Amino acid sequence: MIRNYALIAAMLAAATLMGCGSSPKSNFYTLTSGTAPERSETKTQYSVAIGPVTVPEIIGRPQIVTRSDSNEVQISEFERWASPVNSEISRALADDLMKELDGAYVYVYPQNLVFYADYQVLVEVQRFDAKLGDSVSVEALWAVRPTQGGAVKSGRSIVREATKGNSYSALVAAYSAALTAVSHDIAEAIRSTRQ
Repeated sequence: MIRNYALIAAMLAAATLMGCGSSPKSNFYTLTSGTAPERSETKTQYSVAIGPVTVPEIIGRPQIVTRSDSNEVQISEFERWASPVNSEISRALADDLMKELDGAYVYVYPQNLVFYADYQVLVEVQRFDAKLGDSVSVEALWAVRPTQGGAVKSGRSIVREATKGNSYSALVAAYSAALTAVSHDIAEAIRSTRQ
């Protein structure tokens, strides 16, 4: 009987040690801004607040979501956004617009509520889909609202960007490039309201 208890204890100890093995490492990703266009010597200063930015509920999670076919998605437990995806999008758009717009102070709403903005950019991301090793698709409705009156400029950006590889890093880089295209559309709208 004592021998059976010793055998059971040894088996439990072995099972416990096997359970202590290392779990897969999580990888964290962040969106980046595109390359800066040529800037003029314009010194006009104005401010632009980006946000709020809303995203579909399916992608509003820490895990990166990819589409395997038209009706199925994959949620990667170990490939994650470094911060909430709507914050990542807001920051990437702000960085891109800062590069696009001469003389503009661009910041993410509502971080600097005490700072008055000349323009507020509202963004509703309707689609933020990716197929690993293929492409990403970004569809966004946006509106540029001058805070001192004037016409609101709105638009819809639809961007498909091929990935340059089969990795999550390539997928996130393609998302960054797609958001650079969206920010270009928004920058054009802001420039048109200033003419």
